[in-house]
Amino acid sequence: MPRAGLDTAAVTAAAAALADEVGLGGLSMGLLAERLGVRTPSLYKHVANQADLLHRVAVLAAVELGDALRDATQGRAGTDALEAAAQAMRAYVTQHPGRYAAGNAVPPTGPEDPLTVAVDRVLRSFSAVLRGYALPREQETHALRTVRSTLHGFAVLEAEGGFRFATDVDASFAWLVRLLDEGLRASGGTAGREGSS
Repeated sequence: MPRAGLDTAAVTAAAAALADEVGLGGLSMGLLAERLGVRTPSLYKHVANQADLLHRVAVLAAVELGDALRDATQGRAGTDALEAAAQAMRAYVTQHPGRYAAGNAVPPTGPEDPLTVAVDRVLRSFSAVLRGYALPREQETHALRTVRSTLHGFAVLEAEGGFRFATDVDASFAWLVRLLDEGLRASGGTAGREGSS
């Protein structure tokens, strides 16, 4: 018998929390059922299979990250927007490493996939940040990929304990954001904090 109050959203949320705790590779239907206090077959009333579960966790992660970026950057432009977006992404990845990993491991199935829609919101937030740098149109995609992949790489390495030197990680992150900002300003010709969105 399914636990009272258990539904697809609750199963997805529990799976996301479990993935953050044990890592995406450690997430299984059996472990999730144990965590929820139900038998494994009960989960199949709410999700089709493990792949469906991972897809739902990926959508949840992309929606949450999109919300975090939107909230952090609203009303900001130029350097301020970049710093806010960078901090929001870093915080999300380090606090939710398992669900964030799902968001990168599960490929969208097409334009109507909720994952595609959610990821597009993330990209739109980064694109809004970049508008403050007045980049030439032909550089916009390159800049978007550079900013996103740089922040992703730093945050994932931090979340996985990949930084070994004693140098302060916060100082390194601030250095990275300054480097991005200076490169974007040099490419776009804006004055950073005085740039407009």
